[in-house]
Amino acid sequence: QVHLVESGGGLVQAGGSLRLSCVASGDIFSIDDMAWYRQAPGKQRELITSITNRGNTYYTDDVKGRFTVSRDDAKKTVYLQMNRLKPEDTAVYYCRAEIRPLPPSQYEYWGQGTQVTVSS
Repeated sequence: QVHLVESGGGLVQAGGSLRLSCVASGDIFSIDDMAWYRQAPGKQRELITSITNRGNTYYTDDVKGRFTVSRDDAKKTVYLQMNRLKPEDTAVYYCRAEIRPLPPSQYEYWGQGTQVTVSS
């Protein structure tokens, strides 16, 4: 069964850095787009960055220049490097991947979410 496992969240002071990892496991034929979302308390979950299987990337304006998304297909992993963190970055961060499993089943998979807290 395909599932995603995240790591790297935690508590950091403003201006600090964290690197999140999300590893896909199971019988996988291929992985298409991979993305990171976040949800702050009282707010809707929002897409902040994505990366296609061609390596094309997308960032929202509030993380552009500070966050970097990358992927390692051999390791079936997507990373989110977060630099110059701000208190407003505090949220639960979720990994999402489009995966074609073997045998065929669902397509979109989500990680469990990891808390990132940035203190002043």
